[in-house]
Amino acid sequence: MKPLVSARLPTDAGDFEVHAFESGVSSQPHLMLCSKKQPAALPLVRVHSECWTGDVMGSLRCDCGPQLDSSLKQVQKEGGAVLYLRQEGRGIGLVEKLKAYNLQDEGLDTYEANERLGHQRDARRFDVAAEMLASRGWTAIRLLTNNPDKVYDLEKEGIEVREVVALEMPPNEHNAEYLSAKAKEVKQGHTRA
Repeated sequence: MKPLVSARLPTDAGDFEVHAFESGVSSQPHLMLCSKKQPAALPLVRVHSECWTGDVMGSLRCDCGPQLDSSLKQVQKEGGAVLYLRQEGRGIGLVEKLKAYNLQDEGLDTYEANERLGHQRDARRFDVAAEMLASRGWTAIRLLTNNPDKVYDLEKEGIEVREVVALEMPPNEHNAEYLSAKAKEVKQGHTRA
């Protein structure tokens, strides 16, 4: 897989080289933001799924925006990349995600809301992330995540995850139940592994 285009991208976290990759929607490519710093050993990588409400609008319903900001800073400091995948709402899209918000306001958790709408609990795929990493020759990484599915999927696609680096954000009054549901999902083993 080769990037469609690459460009320099200065950010508050520092200068990155951004690479756009085919996503199936020409106006919304997957993105790979690579720090200019060479990693000391293994690159630190964050695989981040798009979250318009959290990443762009600063929604307090999730921890996505703070996770993205923290990831950019950590990757800039240590060397590596942030992969920004166009998989809004655990892969169900923005409109369906907003419908899920309404169901969450009625008492369902994020996973139950997706199921009530007729979707999988989590429809995201991470095979494209493995292809993006391989395009840089990165077959072994340190992964910035709390999600065991990402580790499983990347390893299934030939990317060796040698270390998992936790990425935890403090809860707030609006996302405490959301974060609790994510932790419960992992604890109950509802992962692909």
